Amino acid sequence: MRSLAGRHLLWLGDFEPWEIRRFVEVGLELKRRYYAGERIIPVLRGKSVALIFEKPSTRTRVSMELAVWQLGGYPVVLNANEMQLSRGEPVKDTARVLSRYVDAIAARVKKHETLEEMARYSSVPVINMLSDFSHPLQALADVMTIWERFGRVEGVSVSYVGDCGNNVAHSLLLASVALGAKVRLGCPREYRPDARVLRAAEEMSAKSGGSFEIYDDPAEAVRGADVVYTDVWVSMGQEGEAEVRREKLRPYQVNEELMRLASRNAVFMHCLPARRGEEVTEDVIESPRSIVWEQAENRLHVQKAVLALILGGLS
Repeated sequence: MRSLAGRHLLWLGDFEPWEIRRFVEVGLELKRRYYAGERIIPVLRGKSVALIFEKPSTRTRVSMELAVWQLGGYPVVLNANEMQLSRGEPVKDTARVLSRYVDAIAARVKKHETLEEMARYSSVPVINMLSDFSHPLQALADVMTIWERFGRVEGVSVSYVGDCGNNVAHSLLLASVALGAKVRLGCPREYRPDARVLRAAEEMSAKSGGSFEIYDDPAEAVRGADVVYTDVWVSMGQEGEAEVRREKLRPYQVNEELMRLASRNAVFMHCLPARRGEEVTEDVIESPRSIVWEQAENRLHVQKAVLALILGGLS
């Protein structure tokens, strides 16, 4: 079994199911220790992590900065428009310089290719805090939340409706099938997942016993599901196609009518921020079935797990 130490985390397709499970198991343990009063677990003492932000952030910025600090490390927060990157310095030069200062680089970027270039030229681990292709830290928090709610992920029916070709859907699919879930995606044909992600999901399913299906009809995707998940229809950078997206995705709105098709004990999930009245209605996201705040909190704990396993010597 390969160690997780020193690895890049660009997308979950680079990891085996057992490795994804390990991130989540450690996240659950660190959360238990946090609530038992162990607020600082200094496995990163003396280490620093550069946190680069090309895109605005609330949950990622706060949770990642605190994750480094709660492990005893030092987070160096860098807004991309304040760096030489904004003046044309090549990504590869930035990666090589930062590698000589810090023990890891975490970046929230517009293009996934930026992360791939950073990883090629960095001598320290690079962690994806969001790209247009993948959002692995969000998905790890999602499956951790499902595990907490149902006591397992294996066999849980996870339905995602809306834009199934975005970064969140890509990562949720891989994380869920890796842990043995039965994933059902509901979306228009033009918003299906990237072929690379589907190939990885097939390979992951063969190893884990998970499965996935894709439906055009949102009702079929949600019927009997334990988890109903959605995300915004217009992500950052897609504003130019906003009206077309809203028109095509309108039938995939998660509302009370759609939730009634899910299982009796189904929960609602969303990575946030949400556009209430668009991809989800106010009554659903504010209902007792909504566990979006648990998801948001678990970003902190699972990110501590990622850092501890990649940088902190945990195995």
